[in-house]
Amino acid sequence: MLLEICAFNIQSCIVAERAGAGRIELCADPLQGGTTPSFGLIEYALEHVSIPIYVMLRPRGGNFVYDDHEFEIMKKDVLMCKALGCPGIATGIQLANGEIDRERMKELIALAYPMAVTCHKAFDATPDASRSLENLIWAGCERVLTSGLHKTAVDGAQVLAELVKQAVGRIIVMPGGNVRSGNIAQLIRETGAAEYHSSGSLLKAGDFIANADEVNGIKEAMDLEI
Repeated sequence: MLLEICAFNIQSCIVAERAGAGRIELCADPLQGGTTPSFGLIEYALEHVSIPIYVMLRPRGGNFVYDDHEFEIMKKDVLMCKALGCPGIATGIQLANGEIDRERMKELIALAYPMAVTCHKAFDATPDASRSLENLIWAGCERVLTSGLHKTAVDGAQVLAELVKQAVGRIIVMPGGNVRSGNIAQLIRETGAAEYHSSGSLLKAGDFIANADEVNGIKEAMDLEI
């Protein structure tokens, strides 16, 4: 069972690794829900952290419907991450009607190879979880981060369980959305997922910093459920 920690700075990356996280989703701008981090942060994190780092590729906050200029920027960011040796990226694109833009996702996934691709919580802004999952499978996504189209993973646990069953080894369904040490055991029992996503953070000195005790608590609870 694997715990992914969302990190917005190098301090959180280091805390997450030391506390037992299995992977980091590296982002900027927590107030926007995460955007593409700087080249310098990506390179420095890769040099100083040994667990896998998946870089968030999101050119701005707001919705996940991107124009041609923004999509070209995203493709350049994919190539940058590949050149730096990132093992994976996290991204997501919608059509104007809210559906997953599976054609553009497939294009990014092909461009990213051999990096793996997670679809981030753009998934939760789509109208139909089951159809969106099939679109991501068609596009070649490795995993999807989702709270089951609800505000939190606990609220969306039933949908998450259905998605895990639907995935049947074709894609990893990773619950995220207020995943904490106090609810992770419930989520494991109710969803049957094998990977989980949390920020495990607190606001400190004006920034969100991963909290070692919280990350440890989540990991310990996960280990008890194995």
